[in-house]
Amino acid sequence: MLWGRGTVACVVTALVSVLVFWLQGEVIQRSFSFHSAYSIKDMENIYQLVRNVIPPLTAKKHKGQDGRIGVVGGCQEYTGAPYFAAISALKVGADLSHVFCTKDAAAAIKSYSPELIVHPVLDISNAVNEVEKWLPRLHTVVLGPGLGRNEVILEHAKGIIEKTKAKGIPLVIDADGLWLVAQHPSIIQGYQRAILTPNLMEFSRLYEAVLRDPMDSNDHHGCLLRLSQALGNLTIVQKGERDLISDGQKVFVCSHEGSNRRCGGQGDLLSGSLGVLAHWAFLAGSEKINGQNPFLVAAFGACSLTRQCNSQAFQKYGRSMTTKDMIAEIGTAFNKLFET
Repeated sequence: MLWGRGTVACVVTALVSVLVFWLQGEVIQRSFSFHSAYSIKDMENIYQLVRNVIPPLTAKKHKGQDGRIGVVGGCQEYTGAPYFAAISALKVGADLSHVFCTKDAAAAIKSYSPELIVHPVLDISNAVNEVEKWLPRLHTVVLGPGLGRNEVILEHAKGIIEKTKAKGIPLVIDADGLWLVAQHPSIIQGYQRAILTPNLMEFSRLYEAVLRDPMDSNDHHGCLLRLSQALGNLTIVQKGERDLISDGQKVFVCSHEGSNRRCGGQGDLLSGSLGVLAHWAFLAGSEKINGQNPFLVAAFGACSLTRQCNSQAFQKYGRSMTTKDMIAEIGTAFNKLFET
């Protein structure tokens, strides 16, 4: 059978349209799924909700309006983690980024970047009061990167958590901050403006501390729901091969393509970027996020961004990729995901 040119053109156009739709669906499916069955349109809608909360850049704004983030952590052994979290917050779009660290960590952190505001107060006797003075100027607190496990520092961290809660400030807890929560779950119990970001080992420790039972490795979704509910429905991001995000009512799964490279510091990029996105989503209001929990939306955005940075950096550097390489990709990764 012979087809005319017009018929062939129509068939080709139809095939291309189907292929484009299929490819778009594959990209979205690779990035996101609900615990329950949802359509490709629903998945794309979550990306749109993240886009909705990103504040526009306008000449009418002044410094600080798009985010003032405070990172609590940094000690003699760990100076890189608070730097990674704080600089990631800036590169995502925060205007100001503070680090509250110990005295012996301050010089090193300052030397990494002149953009960070560094407070060497975490190991002084009145550390909690010194940090509390700055809380009214902060939109989000990220506690844990480079915190360490010194008993005095952890006691100060407990006090900072209490002061942050009292002021209703969104609080991202990572790394040794999660170890602290596992020892004293009551300090975060019921505070729904908190977001915990454990890896699998940290999650298992938290689960056993709170629920007094070992985690069921065959039921990650169920364990995540139970732990969030037990803590009062606060948001938890369980990092792993796929990132599971829950507020105790639903589970989002972020499986955006990254790489198989796992270098230290990637979680700090996630916690820093989440600090900014949590502020933006919280500020945006219910209408812009279609009634969703703002911290679920923020967490999905941060997980997707971290994975995109990982993918881009790995394509350039392969096995030699480090977190600094990922941070250098934040701008292009953010544009690709949320501003194109």
